[in-house]
Amino acid sequence: MTRFRVGYQIHPQHCTIGDIREAYRQADALGADVVYVWDHMYPLYGDPEGDHYSSTPILSAAAVETKRAQLGTLVSSVGYRNPEFYANEVWTINRLSQGRAILGIGAGWFERDYQEYGYEFGDAPFRLRELAKALPRIKERLRKIGEVHGDADIPIMIGGAGEKVTLKLTAQYADMWNTFPPVENWKAKNRILDEWCEKVGREPKAIERTCSVNPDIFDQIDALLEAGAQQLILRGATPFDMKPLKELVKLAGR
Repeated sequence: MTRFRVGYQIHPQHCTIGDIREAYRQADALGADVVYVWDHMYPLYGDPEGDHYSSTPILSAAAVETKRAQLGTLVSSVGYRNPEFYANEVWTINRLSQGRAILGIGAGWFERDYQEYGYEFGDAPFRLRELAKALPRIKERLRKIGEVHGDADIPIMIGGAGEKVTLKLTAQYADMWNTFPPVENWKAKNRILDEWCEKVGREPKAIERTCSVNPDIFDQIDALLEAGAQQLILRGATPFDMKPLKELVKLAGR
């Protein structure tokens, strides 16, 4: 089997802060290359009024309590993230973690977050336009921070699979890209991303290709790798069971 990088995504809901801290510490110790957390204000499944925690403080804590894994959101919504301010926040996490931060960003989709916190939800084209406006601002802010501080070479990750806009923006701005199975769908989207890279003059190999997976499709890992996946990200639902992560790390050849 081809070797691949391993990611672990924490779902920060229906648990305690202690559970989350233990999850990212264990994921780091078990060999996850990247630890992610999603960026929402309310649970995405289960009791809609259950406990849910914010991504930036979690990543800040993980930055000082982990040793080797990269850290990022999968992914933050541009709809409630000022681009320049978020670039500064992620740079701070980069400092805390001694260079392990990833800036995850996307157009957003969970309407309740927007409604409850007073952000404009609009429609999908509106949110994609906001993402298109935000990405060059993020790049420029990181450039300015880097000029002063010299340590803002932070990879940008875009999540999404829209063929006309999201994948074009990924080709233009991203260092990492994520979407979901099934395998044939992921393969088709990956091929379209390659085509966009050719159109915008970007080297396809400059973008790491990632795929979110559950344990029930571990038998499809070979097919995903053959399709071009370079990092497989285990979706860590609560309660945080580390057995699937141990298995995925083993499958990665560790």
